[in-house]
Amino acid sequence: MKKISALIFLSLISMASFSLPKGFVYLHDVAPDIIEDIRYATHNNFIGNPIPGYKRGVCIVTRQTAQQLKKAEEYIKPKGYTLKVYDCYRPQRAVDYFYKWSRNAKDNRMKPEFYPREIKQDLFDRGYIALTSGHTRGSTLDLTLVKLTASQEKKSNHPLTRCYDKKPDYLDDDSIDTGTRFDCLDVSANIDYSRLSKNQKANRKLLQKLMSRFGFRPYYYEWWHFTLKNEPYPDTYFNFPVE
Repeated sequence: MKKISALIFLSLISMASFSLPKGFVYLHDVAPDIIEDIRYATHNNFIGNPIPGYKRGVCIVTRQTAQQLKKAEEYIKPKGYTLKVYDCYRPQRAVDYFYKWSRNAKDNRMKPEFYPREIKQDLFDRGYIALTSGHTRGSTLDLTLVKLTASQEKKSNHPLTRCYDKKPDYLDDDSIDTGTRFDCLDVSANIDYSRLSKNQKANRKLLQKLMSRFGFRPYYYEWWHFTLKNEPYPDTYFNFPVE
């Protein structure tokens, strides 16, 4: 019992000693209704393990980004949806880890689910992996929409299929059907990919219009990726941990 109490005490001290850099906030302090499912703090991602720099599954963003997300949430909620974020601020050490992983030809454990049609060694050259990321500047995030009527059932134990399968059970959460899962390293994740159902196209358009309305620009290759147009740190790449 004493050992457990000591561990809790040390954990509280560690959390208390960490403070965010000026201009950054925890999203839940500004917009608590937005769902946070930070995948790089878990095993549910294209690498298959928690990523260095992610000590906790929390969304950290610049204050301006959080304020605009709050406005987007307040706008879309009466229409029957809520936002769900998969990744927010990303430390540079995580970006470096992605690149190092892409050079390791032996580790292909997540290929069937996340990049079944791509050769891992080509991911960097094809732009799926980069040496820098907008996420590291604190005003870029990956997100989707969830219907308020969704069950929010935890489905992490369900076996994953190919990330671009167009059938109801291809999803590993209750997000709207956009034709692919988050982090699908595939051409089908492009925002104007044509081989989608009418409903999938409409869902992508709904998300894009929402984010554009509140000052975010999309990224052509990933339907889930948005950056605040007037980001406060356009030339600064941070490396503090997510905790």
